Amino acid sequence: MKEKFSTIISTCVPLPMENVDTDQIIPARFLKATSREGFGDNLFRDWRFDKNGEPIASFVLNDPTYSGCILVAGKNFGSGSSREHAAWAIHDYGFRVVISSFFADIHKQNELNCFVLPVTVSESFLAELFASIEADPSTQVKVDLPSQTVTNLATGRSETFDINPYKKQCLSEGLDDVEYLLSKRADIEKFEASRL
Repeated sequence: MKEKFSTIISTCVPLPMENVDTDQIIPARFLKATSREGFGDNLFRDWRFDKNGEPIASFVLNDPTYSGCILVAGKNFGSGSSREHAAWAIHDYGFRVVISSFFADIHKQNELNCFVLPVTVSESFLAELFASIEADPSTQVKVDLPSQTVTNLATGRSETFDINPYKKQCLSEGLDDVEYLLSKRADIEKFEASRL
């Protein structure tokens, strides 16, 4: 069982780049491992570090001005290949929410599967978020899973977001797909017994 997801209030890390693909999120050369741990070290590797492995000061993850467990990303986040490792890297780094105006479908599902909540907002709301964070990096955002709302606490503006009801239940109860099935074991056994 994972940590149950309800409401998160956090500062944000802004990444106002569009069309960020999964190879940029986690380069292919780091896909050798099969467990989910350790991928956060190489999240956005080629943007975070130069060829000598030195941090690139201008990249947002290396800027101490920005912090928090919410990544605010540009339109079309997670495009390209379907690699699960991209979502693993986002989660392992410490992000619990990614906000964008559009997600690649497979990447969105991969995020949900590893307990990262992808929140799709309008382009105008996303632009407002970027503006608020740029004006004040201490800007906080509230993401409320039960009510399916995201609120820019700097302006008070909120939007609702969609989520698959099954995945919402899994996040709310801290269950992955296997754990969800196991939680229904008594019901499954009862159904099977009724068929004998």
